[in-house]
Amino acid sequence: MPGEKKRVALISVFAAIFLTVSKLFIGILTGSLGILSEALHSGLDLVAAVITYFSVRISDKPADDDHHYGHGKIENLSALMETILLLITCTWIIYEAISRLISGETHIEVTYWSYIVVITSIIIDFNRSRMLSKVAKKHNSQALEADALHFSTDIWSSTVVFFGLICVNFGWYFADAIAALGVAIIVLFVSYRLGKKSIDVLLDKAPPDTIAIIENTLANYPEVKYFHNLKVRTSGADTFIKFNIHLEPDLSLRQVHKLCDEIEKELGILITRSEVNIHAEPNE
Repeated sequence: MPGEKKRVALISVFAAIFLTVSKLFIGILTGSLGILSEALHSGLDLVAAVITYFSVRISDKPADDDHHYGHGKIENLSALMETILLLITCTWIIYEAISRLISGETHIEVTYWSYIVVITSIIIDFNRSRMLSKVAKKHNSQALEADALHFSTDIWSSTVVFFGLICVNFGWYFADAIAALGVAIIVLFVSYRLGKKSIDVLLDKAPPDTIAIIENTLANYPEVKYFHNLKVRTSGADTFIKFNIHLEPDLSLRQVHKLCDEIEKELGILITRSEVNIHAEPNE
């Protein structure tokens, strides 16, 4: 596997360890549900980061006798597991926040350490999200893309907690529980996006953007009278494409082979890590 993918995934693991420990310590020290919810969120981030690390190690293994399409879907499975972990986080945060609001037990102690850990979290999440996103685009990795999206929303959830702490300083202790609910809403939104995308890939849903690229590309070849049976599936960073094209029956085998090579080469440039299978038929 590309060493860059492994390196950024491992950096993400160490960042998650640091944030989880620091948030948990300050959350227990101050009694802030907002920070404790962030600590649990970071703890699940750690699990997700570890899953991502191992998935990117496995995903780039070449196809073998048992896995004809490679091991790329381990990345999509990793993204789905992240979704499940995020939903678990939401359940706990919402339960605790509502319980505190109903009982009225919302008094917490805010110290300068509360602000330090939240601001540090925002800075770390910003940098690792940008790093993961850059490498994900470079290697077309859904696992790293999911991590990047995950941690970019952590920035917003930490910001919500930050403003909750400010409100607590003015005696509005209920704001901490409301901030925790804000975190839960953000996490639910992320869970939906990650879950839908990973399930679509696992169920081999055809990506509409890729289909549009193929259709536009074939339209530029006048030799192709029409095409049919277009099938597209993705597996991790790889895209598998197959379709039938109809050509003039008097074309030689050499000409047909050359045309198919040209189409495959162009699609390979437009669609990263794609494998194209073209079946040519006479247009009769």
